[in-house]
Amino acid sequence: MEREELRAWLRLQLTPGVGDSGARRLLAQFGLPQQIFQQSAASLEAVVSATQAAALLREPAELSSLLESTWQWLQTEADARRVLPLGDPDYPQSLLNIEDPPLLLYAMGPAELWRAGGLNRVADRCLAVVGSRNPTPQGAANARQFSVALAQAGLTIVSGMALGIDGAAHEGALEGADADSLATIAVVGTGLDRVYPKQHRVLAHRIAQRGMLLSEYALGTPPLAANFPRRNRIISGLSQGTLVVEAALQSGSLITARLATEQGKDVFAIPGSIHSTQARGCHALIKQGAKLVESAQDILEELQLDNRPYTAPDLIATHAIAAEAEGQLQPESVLLQALGYDATSLDTLQARTGLDTAALQAQLMTLELQGEVTRLPGGLFQRLVQA
Repeated sequence: MEREELRAWLRLQLTPGVGDSGARRLLAQFGLPQQIFQQSAASLEAVVSATQAAALLREPAELSSLLESTWQWLQTEADARRVLPLGDPDYPQSLLNIEDPPLLLYAMGPAELWRAGGLNRVADRCLAVVGSRNPTPQGAANARQFSVALAQAGLTIVSGMALGIDGAAHEGALEGADADSLATIAVVGTGLDRVYPKQHRVLAHRIAQRGMLLSEYALGTPPLAANFPRRNRIISGLSQGTLVVEAALQSGSLITARLATEQGKDVFAIPGSIHSTQARGCHALIKQGAKLVESAQDILEELQLDNRPYTAPDLIATHAIAAEAEGQLQPESVLLQALGYDATSLDTLQARTGLDTAALQAQLMTLELQGEVTRLPGGLFQRLVQA
């Protein structure tokens, strides 16, 4: 993209009150943004309101500085950076089918990605994996394990790079994908010159090397609360389906699932304990028609991708499959059998096992060190399913 073309697109994006929908109407009427800004007030008012037309005729005060920073950002050679406007050949075709496609997309990833067809190369094999920012240890493990297996099967994992399930999904995808695959796409709610949350700075760098960082927000955009639910339409729009790993009833993940349903996409949910608040969102989705899944294989079969390479068909990815996981138990481990897969208190375990407090705590400590059990807030314990 040439500098003057970029300037016109940024000006259109920055013009207050116009928004993506108004910009699309203007583009449909007048063509490229340069042509929009050559129109008279009367011509513009035939498409948008008088207030919007007046705003379009005034150059935004921040345009020059944003143009300069964006132009310099594009010249950085550390990775391949692109600004993709509507109509660009590399703009994801799947987003053109959603209700409110972004006017501009800022993208950062490996240079060879663009030579191989960009995001449209993986359009038919993207899966969104979303969930709680505060997952249980088992939920985080499920997200990682599912993503490893799905990436091994050739899928690109799409998520939002938030703490919790999102981060675990990206990590799993990077672990499972082969070196030539687009492992994962992180759709963020800030400008791409910022990393949010800061804890994911290293993860963001790894994604830029083997995946894609994507944002509809201009450089310098801070982490504003309203931007994160809005970016969820892009996560679901890029994907063939959406997997919800853990979610409370009031959750951004349920927004993504709803958007996926409205876009005609499949929604999958992993069941959990009836006592866990982090499982209630998934249970609500299943009641509403989401597909209950117990393994990555379930998703591959539903999406009719079962013919792709798949190296982990026996992955157990949810603590709801107690019977299947039973073979992993040590026969002598009465305590693991007593734990089951729900969060359980010390008093309950004593009642189930008959062990005295000292013996019970000693065994729990041993199981924690072995990675079989995790300690939760409130004095609760939960068994972990091993991949």
